[in-house]
Amino acid sequence: MQFRNRVPIFGWAVVVAFACAVAVSTQAVSPFSGTWRLNVAKSKWSPGPPSKSGTNRYEVTQDGFKGVLDGVNGQGQTTHTEYTCRFDGKDCPITGTVDGKAIPAPTGADVVAWKKIDDYTYEYVVKLKGQILSTTRIVIAKDGKTQTRTTTGKNAQGQTVNNTAVYEKQ
Repeated sequence: MQFRNRVPIFGWAVVVAFACAVAVSTQAVSPFSGTWRLNVAKSKWSPGPPSKSGTNRYEVTQDGFKGVLDGVNGQGQTTHTEYTCRFDGKDCPITGTVDGKAIPAPTGADVVAWKKIDDYTYEYVVKLKGQILSTTRIVIAKDGKTQTRTTTGKNAQGQTVNNTAVYEKQ
């Protein structure tokens, strides 16, 4: 008789454990995560020339994210940028190369600071020696297939920047 009373408890324990495992495995992945490829034809740069290509890879974790950005700029130079940040608005160092030569970052910035507005909207500023160069707002489409980045401010040469870049999820 005692054995029968234990079976339901054991059965419920298995059901609860399975339900918890399913809940953890089905947690929504951030729409920001993944690989995004620049659609040059849908993008606009001022001043030009526009980037020739770009691939951004973001891995979102519980603590923040890692960004790896590769491309070819308007002058035909290969670019590579990396950083690890949180969405807390605090400065994160940027490292990068242009045509294999190490520089702080291809944008001329030495730090970036990110904020998450909501699951589909992000904003970041790039700075050089403590001064904000530009602000970029990223809006991810609700279907998660595209993101539009609007950048305003100045570039490292002091020129006014007003860019709209469209990226597609790969």
